[in-house]
Amino acid sequence: MVILRSLALLVRFLLELCMLGALGYWGFKTGDSTVTQVLLGLGAPLLAAVVWGLFIAPKATFEVPKAVWLGLQVVLFGAAAVALAAVAPQQLATVFLLAVVLDGAALAAARA
Repeated sequence: MVILRSLALLVRFLLELCMLGALGYWGFKTGDSTVTQVLLGLGAPLLAAVVWGLFIAPKATFEVPKAVWLGLQVVLFGAAAVALAAVAPQQLATVFLLAVVLDGAALAAARA
């Protein structure tokens, strides 16, 4: 079980990086001008990283109830998938979400 949990945590970290990358890619592709592209491209992943660090990370600044913790992850990963679907092939967003769900299931199974 230790190996499964370690592998699932590694995949989760990689998915977090993908989330930040997807939000940044969306921002740089979405803006109408160079200024808005840079603001969205840097601001969206920065906002997600701040929320993650404050409420979701293992050593988060604020401890929140489990439902809030899970809900914030759904919002952030969901926003990344929607952003990805808006600027990239929809199948990529689907694969991303599927990976997030399967990894979440693996993490839950490793805790049990």
